[in-house]
Amino acid sequence: MDQFDCVVVGGGMVGAASALTLAELGLTVAVIEKHQPKAFEPSQPFDLRVSAISLASQHLLEQTQAWQQIADGRICPYKRLGVWEQEQAYTEFSSQEISQPYLGHIIENRLIQLSLWQQIAKHSNITLKCPESLISLEQSTNAVSLTLSAEKISAKLLVAADGANSQVRQLAGIGVTGWEYGQDAMLINVETEASQQDITWQQFQPTGPVAMLPMVGNYASLVWYHQKAEIARLAKLSNQQLQEEISQHFPTKLGNVRVIDKGAFPLTRRHANQYQQGRILLLGDAAHTINPLAGQGVNLGFKDVKALQTVIAKAIGEGKQWHDPDVLASYEKMRRPDNLMMMTTMDSFYAAFSNQNPVLKAIRNIGLSVVNKVPTLKAKALAYACGV
Repeated sequence: MDQFDCVVVGGGMVGAASALTLAELGLTVAVIEKHQPKAFEPSQPFDLRVSAISLASQHLLEQTQAWQQIADGRICPYKRLGVWEQEQAYTEFSSQEISQPYLGHIIENRLIQLSLWQQIAKHSNITLKCPESLISLEQSTNAVSLTLSAEKISAKLLVAADGANSQVRQLAGIGVTGWEYGQDAMLINVETEASQQDITWQQFQPTGPVAMLPMVGNYASLVWYHQKAEIARLAKLSNQQLQEEISQHFPTKLGNVRVIDKGAFPLTRRHANQYQQGRILLLGDAAHTINPLAGQGVNLGFKDVKALQTVIAKAIGEGKQWHDPDVLASYEKMRRPDNLMMMTTMDSFYAAFSNQNPVLKAIRNIGLSVVNKVPTLKAKALAYACGV
């Protein structure tokens, strides 16, 4: 049976980054993943799954040496963020307010994963097992034993980065609390009339927000929140019919667009009842899924990665057994409060803008106007969201 210091189940963005940051500490790491990401060619159409990568997440990707390849690919920086319900309450955040060249980048998830995998391939401390699947696991006092489809391995630490429906979380018997928001979201890749833009925006409508994420060249990713039945109807339309719906429901500032691709997903909140069970730790979506309103999902996952590396590095530096469950408990103490605060903030924001009570509607528009006129408040909120 092969033995490793750490086994990471899930080779997505968070899992791959976890493997690299742990290997940097001199630990031997195995990554278990069912599917290899599709190779990239510049001529390929844009993927539907994209992320708004914050400055803090960029710094982590720079640390893993993956950022340069990402930056050489399809990557769109944005300098401004616009939010409004009524035009008179339009609020815009700018990178200049926090003395940064940009607020973040819109990047396809697969390209981030591919860049991280390229670094994994170079690292002698990491063994990538793909395609491979976890069948079962058993935890003892000193190790976690994993039965895979083709072999058995063991590790001092098991990192679950296998997504919202985490198999590791289920096998470990860790429960979750959560709910569905009663709405779905549609992702729509479009070719835009306008050239590449440096702003991402979101307008709150009675039926839910509509948003625009700029992409390289004359392209953008649109996000349309609506009731489940309406999203199901929109998903069945032809691209031409969907274009007509977009022109009727999105703000005129979007301009004319041509629909290229579309997909839909439910809005769900989940939070693991605990992030740790002995030598098993949950990271990223395995631990928490958040309302995508502010695009903080993967950024929270990357914060988990950085926190785990910090905990283990500190223990090694102090001569402690880094894999001792009491040491590993510091990870949850670092991350649960921050994750919970961000999840609650997004839920409160979502609930406030979903309520069409005229009094509350007036209050929230006044609130946006006030924020727009108080530079210090804007800067603090922006700096926190960007992780600087």
